[in-house]
Amino acid sequence: MTRRRPKGAQRATVAAVALILGGGGLIGFGSFASAGEGSSSGQDGTLSAGASTIECPEVANALPGVPVEARTEVDRELALMDSQITEAYAKFAEQKEQIQRDPQLAENAILNPLKDKRQASIDRIATAIGRGGEKPQGMDELAPCELRDDGNDQGDGQNQGDDQEGNDQGQGQDGGQDQGGDNQGQANGGQDGGQDNGGQVGNGPEASDFADIQSIQPNVKAPQAGNDASTGTFATDCGVNENGKFNPDNVIVAPGVANGAHHMHDYVGNQANDAFASDDDLANGDTTCQNQGDKSTYYWPVLRLQNGQDENDANADGGGKDQNTGEIQRPSEVTLNFVGSPVGKVTAMPRFLRIITGDAKALTNGDKNANASWSCTGFEDRQLRDKYPICPEGSKVVRSFKFQSCWDGQNIDSANHRTHVSFANENGECSEGFRAIPQLVQRIVYDVPPGPGFALDSFPEQLHKPITDHGDFINVFDEKLMNDLVDCINNGQKCGPGEVAPKPDESQAPEPDESQAPQPDETKAPEPSNSAEAPPAPEETDKPDEGGAAPKPDDTTGPDETPAAPGKPAEENEEQNPATTPPRGNDAPGAAEPEAGVPAEPKQQVLKAATQEVTPPRAYNTPAQVANAAAPQGGLADTGARMWPLAAGALLLVAGVVLLRVRGRGGSARHL
Repeated sequence: MTRRRPKGAQRATVAAVALILGGGGLIGFGSFASAGEGSSSGQDGTLSAGASTIECPEVANALPGVPVEARTEVDRELALMDSQITEAYAKFAEQKEQIQRDPQLAENAILNPLKDKRQASIDRIATAIGRGGEKPQGMDELAPCELRDDGNDQGDGQNQGDDQEGNDQGQGQDGGQDQGGDNQGQANGGQDGGQDNGGQVGNGPEASDFADIQSIQPNVKAPQAGNDASTGTFATDCGVNENGKFNPDNVIVAPGVANGAHHMHDYVGNQANDAFASDDDLANGDTTCQNQGDKSTYYWPVLRLQNGQDENDANADGGGKDQNTGEIQRPSEVTLNFVGSPVGKVTAMPRFLRIITGDAKALTNGDKNANASWSCTGFEDRQLRDKYPICPEGSKVVRSFKFQSCWDGQNIDSANHRTHVSFANENGECSEGFRAIPQLVQRIVYDVPPGPGFALDSFPEQLHKPITDHGDFINVFDEKLMNDLVDCINNGQKCGPGEVAPKPDESQAPEPDESQAPQPDETKAPEPSNSAEAPPAPEETDKPDEGGAAPKPDDTTGPDETPAAPGKPAEENEEQNPATTPPRGNDAPGAAEPEAGVPAEPKQQVLKAATQEVTPPRAYNTPAQVANAAAPQGGLADTGARMWPLAAGALLLVAGVVLLRVRGRGGSARHL
């Protein structure tokens, strides 16, 4: 005889089944959401809600070699590919909400058309190279791109010491402080997408891109100079861009291409620099440097306030058209020092030598060649690489670079604009075939409100991340002044305008940990010519001066130690801001001139495309960089956010099974 099961038992059974179904559903949802992790766009076109930019392989890194006669065509195709990414990113930004609802739209409307355009450019590059050498094979795999998140969980901002258009350049910091946590986004409430403060048209930076410098432990170590070190310092004073020279070109990586950088550059020194400048143009150009023998060109991305105020370039290339918005800030101080090697003498740089340091595409390329270094006056023994600093009251924002200091002895440029120069190893020595040259140490200071609230110009898809900071230099010293510079450094003197250059151990740039020293590219390095004045000497590339490490403003060569720059004093910076005092002539990125920064001549009709500004060779990797690149991405908070549906679903599933088993045993007991 069997008794009818009570209604309570039926309810319990129904509840158990509901728990099992609910738990299974959560597990399925969590698995689906995690499927696209790491790459927001999967092969099936799925798109995670966190996708915020487009990532494409850097074609220049894969080129085996480019014959000289093919370089112009290759450079233009690489620049065209950058423009293709910029256009695709603009479409993605416009359709992001639709893409999240219909992930296949990303493949059909953005990624597949971009792949086709890139494939055509890759084919033309291979053909151009093949006309003068061996045609590269296997490059088709570089055509596809994908959507990804902004990498904001990359983290610690300090323990990565590479070069943004260079490598582990002595800028690196080995302190390894985790800056991705609670100390970011303290001021101004967080700029999610840049919306709260006027932001970069919704594509960054965010509050998590900032870190309180006072929360960071000192992470800069002083260099160890040997008995044969060249300990002198030569300073050149070229002002702070009082002339208001800006343009979105990059004559090194995209010659002949207007708006090759897709972001605005600040220029000091040579005033003839634009996309179309030849070596003769630079040699005959005017200079803002006090010593007229220095006609070198020094340039870097501008810094803008994110206060909702439009600049004169709001509707121009490199400005608002490329999602770079806000008021351009003139530096209150720019220091340009040339220093020596910790292990030997330096030899003269060849005229028109080009050097790029840092990686303008470090967000999507990875940090292998990142060389950003951010800090605050009074705290320059603490350096950040992938975070903007939040400085305390009375302290100013500092950007610093140490450029490559080893040269191959033969070439003033290379196909990827990197392999002809490199960085010294952790002992300060250049690799075989390279010789030590004077190292440019650059320090740029800004008097801006505490962050968040400011941002670097960048390629649109790089989201204005601080790690994309970079600097460019072309040597146009006359022969006599360059020889004087070398003698000054090798004789252990301090030289320059007013002889106010800091001592060698007080150089502007911070001293990174020696473990961060980059390795020069040995695969491309030719043997130095035998006509050089001295044998190849190692270089102090990766050893910034002690001044950068000193926490006192005095020790970082503050404004009081710097000679007055020509033009108006720094305190009149507001009046000179391009937003209120438009630059003159071809330098003005005026909104009414779509060809911002390009001379108004027929030559400006050259293809408008973006620059290949970041093309480091693989040989630059160091153990520290490899470890950093291999480090898992994402923090605990992100992991928890992705895993909670799986955990909750598992608990519900287990609870349902247990409840069924309990009711099953109870039901069996009632069978007589």
